[in-house]
Amino acid sequence: MTSANPWGYASITLSPERTVHATISLYTNLTANQKPTNNTIPEIWALDLTFTRSAAAQPSTPIQINLQQGTSPWKTLLQQTLSPPTPLLTIHFLFTSTPGYITRSDLIPLRFECLPGLLSAHTFLTPLQHVTPITAQSLTPSNLPQILSSSLGALVLSNDYSPAVLNKETNNRLGLPFLLPSPPTRKRIAWVQGREDIDCIERALNAAQALGISLVIIDEKGHWLQDPTSPWAHLREDFIEADVAPNEDFPQRIVDAVRGYPKPINGIVTISDVRLAGVAKACEILGLPTESPEAYEIAADKGRTRLLETVGADESFVLRHKDDLEGVLAQNVELKFPMVVKPVIGWSSDCVTKVKNVDELRVAVKKASDRHADSPKPSTAVVVEPYVAGPEVDANFVMLNGEIVFADINDDFPSPADSANAGLRENFQETQNVLPSALPKHELEALQDQLRATLVRQGFKSGVFHCEARVRNSSVNYQDVGNGILDLVPANNQNSTDGATDPEVYLHEINARPPGYLESVAVQLAHGVDYYALRMLLALGNAEEARFRALSHPFRNGPQFHLSVMIIQQTRRGIMRSADAAKEFLEKHPDVRENVVDYYTRKKGGDVLEGPDAASLWWIAFFSVVSRTSRRDLLERVAFIEKNFDYEFDPLDD
Repeated sequence: MTSANPWGYASITLSPERTVHATISLYTNLTANQKPTNNTIPEIWALDLTFTRSAAAQPSTPIQINLQQGTSPWKTLLQQTLSPPTPLLTIHFLFTSTPGYITRSDLIPLRFECLPGLLSAHTFLTPLQHVTPITAQSLTPSNLPQILSSSLGALVLSNDYSPAVLNKETNNRLGLPFLLPSPPTRKRIAWVQGREDIDCIERALNAAQALGISLVIIDEKGHWLQDPTSPWAHLREDFIEADVAPNEDFPQRIVDAVRGYPKPINGIVTISDVRLAGVAKACEILGLPTESPEAYEIAADKGRTRLLETVGADESFVLRHKDDLEGVLAQNVELKFPMVVKPVIGWSSDCVTKVKNVDELRVAVKKASDRHADSPKPSTAVVVEPYVAGPEVDANFVMLNGEIVFADINDDFPSPADSANAGLRENFQETQNVLPSALPKHELEALQDQLRATLVRQGFKSGVFHCEARVRNSSVNYQDVGNGILDLVPANNQNSTDGATDPEVYLHEINARPPGYLESVAVQLAHGVDYYALRMLLALGNAEEARFRALSHPFRNGPQFHLSVMIIQQTRRGIMRSADAAKEFLEKHPDVRENVVDYYTRKKGGDVLEGPDAASLWWIAFFSVVSRTSRRDLLERVAFIEKNFDYEFDPLDD
């Protein structure tokens, strides 16, 4: 990287009555000599306009720029940003001297999100656009306006930012092959089941637009994306009304919907666990790209998944129905309590119970067997497996042709049911997920290697996967590290079984889709990798492999902060009185708001709170809390929220 002293000065006319002044600085070769295997990283350079409130300090004749003449994205940005009085800020314009086609048009806002000192980030690109190279050497005082018209986008920064740090961050965040040598073409995807509201899909819809993908939503009549006058209607091309219940005829109904659409559909996506196999079957019928429907069937069935595993299969058993339990007990099978009981299908740790004896086992098996007995895709089967005391993780993988091209492993902190005194009422709902993981390197490697083998064994070649597992015989466990804060610390093989010391990966489940929305957003913010964008590109097949690989590159320097996705669980029964408890909490604690990069209130004013005995484990709210200092600092911030978060509600009588 090289940087210059002020290259020049500009006098910018916004209107006949108003002129502002800026210092111009130039930075070149920001991504030089950083090339991944078989890919070229575009060469980046930048130009800063640093605004002052006076022209008195300018030693030379300024370059004249008139924003009233002509229109372009950079002129619009200046007009919108420089409202009086002139703010003391810098606008950092980014350029490339490398030609190519953009992988996604919002790359700059996406990759610079949460940059310290950033006020806003802007792209000047359109989806699938060819980028014409421009070199810093071609810049002259007379052609500055024309050069600015070739900018990729801009960052608006407070004037206390460090140019040296920003230039390093440009190398860190844009150090990926984001330009393609060949033009991608606009494609169309059918998205089956459009999710319950905009708050759990908006980033995915925006990603489709940036990728040049037109979305057609297939869902039930009355879905919020059906209304063409909806404020979100522009994020989809069209809506197909269809029955999406995941029963036996579901694949054919999707086939009929796609064939009945007047324009060609190039791929189909769903992130609904119970619909993944059905959508794969529809893709096979239509000749569209897909993984094996059988692989999706196995992944969706915790019983079949368990029996395929090399670790734990001989310690578990699967019941087709609750009535089969007595037959197993009559065989005097040795049961090593505590054990875990769960339906073979399910999500969000719903109906998962830890049991300590046979009486509790009977109660839990009945509950799990009944959970989905009357659903559109009925199931009464139950898995009974040992409780593994080792640390739990969420392990997310991006796989292409059997190769892991990106992996994120984060720590799933203990749940209420992990307590030694937990009873049948305690559940396994998440309390917080912290990334990056604090597991030692060899255990992280074991997780990646063994879980990749599981995915291949189930029949998958490519995909975005959310896996949940524990590490048996881990060298760390959760202990109080002070002030009631739990974290992973050396365990002296406390979790070791039968004298074994090598870590074993005990799989809980494979979800053959991206993690839930809140965790997917957390990974995007921390690492710069968008799981939803990658999943859509996979649905378009081999033609999108180059874009898929390019956008699987995380930040070069690792995650930009420690992050906790912390969950506020339901602990009391009643009617929520607080209109938006999470928002109200952050307004009351602005110092906390500075370190919360994402949040959402699930249970709002008027909603019923079912408490810890809720049939479905819906949380009250979540916060994505960050620290750039340390993991301990992060956990202290989380502890403050846990201690001080509150809400108003009207109790319900038992």
